[in-house]
Amino acid sequence: MTQTYKLLTPGPLTTTDSVKETMLEDRCTWDEEYKQLTQDIRHRLLEVASVSADDYTAVLQQGSGSFVVESVLQTALGKDDHVLIISNGAYGNRMIDMANAIGKKVTEMRVAYDAVPDFEKIEEIIEQDPSITHVAMVHCETTTGILNPLAPLSEIGKRKNVSLIIDAMSSFGGIPIKVNDLGIDYLISSANKCIQGVPGFGFVIANKEILKQTQGNASSIALDLFEQWKVMDVDGKWRFTSPTHVVAAFQEALIELDEEGGTPARYQRYKDNNNYVIKHLKELNFQPYIDDEYQSPIITTFLYPDKDFVFEDFYQYMKEAGFVLYPGKLMDTPSFRIGNIGDLHHKDFVSLVDNIQKYMNERD
Repeated sequence: MTQTYKLLTPGPLTTTDSVKETMLEDRCTWDEEYKQLTQDIRHRLLEVASVSADDYTAVLQQGSGSFVVESVLQTALGKDDHVLIISNGAYGNRMIDMANAIGKKVTEMRVAYDAVPDFEKIEEIIEQDPSITHVAMVHCETTTGILNPLAPLSEIGKRKNVSLIIDAMSSFGGIPIKVNDLGIDYLISSANKCIQGVPGFGFVIANKEILKQTQGNASSIALDLFEQWKVMDVDGKWRFTSPTHVVAAFQEALIELDEEGGTPARYQRYKDNNNYVIKHLKELNFQPYIDDEYQSPIITTFLYPDKDFVFEDFYQYMKEAGFVLYPGKLMDTPSFRIGNIGDLHHKDFVSLVDNIQKYMNERD
């Protein structure tokens, strides 16, 4: 029998049995029930985002989260548009690479991985270059686990009349985000993150009036978010073959999010588990890389406790105990990461800490 593990990662993640069981049924992409399933998902996503269907729409897009980010950059940015991309991690850097690769006009603002952006500096950049029409930023940068504040960027967007693109890949559904109040025009996330589905597609919560203006911007057929929306909005039909099993699993995951008490309840669970892990690992001399003020409840980067710590040994020990950890993504700082999202509960983290304590005792 295959060993099952608790995935302490930022996704793919540990899912409920009921989410997995939903994928046992085969579905037809042209079937009316399946198209209605898609429409139900789109409706539920707007509810999670706390936005009105009069003002916003949800567009589903095949592929990983990165596919969906690129579809937004393809579609949102026209030939006369100019995007300021703020990055303090690998996924912000990836957005910069994407926008450059597809020939969009880009200004880069790179920030230290352990720091949040200087919002006064962002406003200065926009004031000095009035050609900037869009600002893009990752909300929860899982490179480190840092949570970038949205409210200051929202205020700048409103004052300077620039469109906001927010990569909320690892926060939507797990951290409350007032999409409409913040003036976010494109919020991007994925099925296998805080909503606790499985990999295979992502989605965009888009401002309808803004999206309507993007026809013809994309230089890609498959990644044209506007065309995907126009087809899907008719009756729930995807333009190209959709991952039917994954879509059905996602509907079940959305139902389970609602049953848990929605985003606020899930946020509290994630936060409680995160606080528990940080507290007890500090006692074992594992220090978090990010300061408490900007530490997300999604994933935490821990520094090695000493120069003799060997992550590969630690990883294998924890895997044998039933936990899969995540290696660090910092080039110059030895570290590893522990994620809190997925079908994980307090007892799981009690067991995790107990096993880490055993490892530390045995290596001594």
